[in-house]
Amino acid sequence: MTKKGVLYGMGNPLLDMTAVVDEAYLQKYDLQPNNAILAEDKHRPIYDELLNENYKVSYSPGGATQNTIRVAQWYLREPESTSFVGCIGSDPPEFIIKDDKTGQDTFGDKLKSCMKKEDIRTNYLVDPNAPTGVCAVLITGGNRSLVTRLDAANEYKQSHLTSPGTWSLVTDASFYYIAGYFLTVSPDSMVEIGEHAVKENKCFSMNLSAPFLSQFFKDPMKKVLPYCDIVFGNEDEARAFAKDFELNTTDLAEIAKKVAAMPKKNSKRSRIVIFTQGAEPTVVFKDNKAKEYPVLPIASEKIIDTNGAGDAFVGGFLAEYVQDKDIETCVNNGMHAAHMIIQVSGCTLPERQ
Repeated sequence: MTKKGVLYGMGNPLLDMTAVVDEAYLQKYDLQPNNAILAEDKHRPIYDELLNENYKVSYSPGGATQNTIRVAQWYLREPESTSFVGCIGSDPPEFIIKDDKTGQDTFGDKLKSCMKKEDIRTNYLVDPNAPTGVCAVLITGGNRSLVTRLDAANEYKQSHLTSPGTWSLVTDASFYYIAGYFLTVSPDSMVEIGEHAVKENKCFSMNLSAPFLSQFFKDPMKKVLPYCDIVFGNEDEARAFAKDFELNTTDLAEIAKKVAAMPKKNSKRSRIVIFTQGAEPTVVFKDNKAKEYPVLPIASEKIIDTNGAGDAFVGGFLAEYVQDKDIETCVNNGMHAAHMIIQVSGCTLPERQ
């Protein structure tokens, strides 16, 4: 049986609003059919239109870390094995979801109820001055265009982390995971959790998340990396990191080796570095050697959406790692999770049998 709250995640919580639209709708807002962007002012009406016009909208939790935690919880089964913390908003009247069965929900309330339904403990900071972050997932055929409005997700405060209600979730956990995107929001919160992990010899993990982070947020990344016992990333992120940190190589196994050798606070744990690369083998550097793991084969026509594959991989991996399974079992479960998620739109988890 898994310990309650064994895995703690912190990141940018979003509510995904998924709807089928036509190509004319994408053209109206100058959107590409298979792309992900941050919303500009001209995109703001999209969310109101999805809410109030005749679109069939489905709602689910989103955001990189939140999705990883959801996948991990799905595998762990035991209710409240995981917890998640981030910032949601105080939503204005126009962001009310009307439902014939459940009545009315704000975006933030909808997010809370979705996470509760999936048996995940949450403690969201509520920002009184910003609405809850939301991502419009606009589906045309086999493509999806993502338009994200971060809003309150960008407003997390370290004071919330150290409040008793949140800090108890931190102390309950033995494993921590935070996507690199949070470096743009509250790196000091990441350091605070890192310090606790070092002191208690717990496991702290981070994802490189996007190539722009090592370029434009190099200083906060440099500050957080020494706390990392596991570093995840994909091939593009790994090579961008190698360039920005002047590792002088583009070879993934060599980059992983050099990342593993970078300064580290907790000498009791050697750093593991894991780089996925789509259909190519996953590179794992552990105990001073690199090993490649071939991914599960899949017919191209079965692939619906590769967007959440990396987040799902980490969730599947950590679900086994927190149970002290060997690295091969962890990697294989990560691959199973990614394989499952790329066959559906978004991070949609099947009903548990």
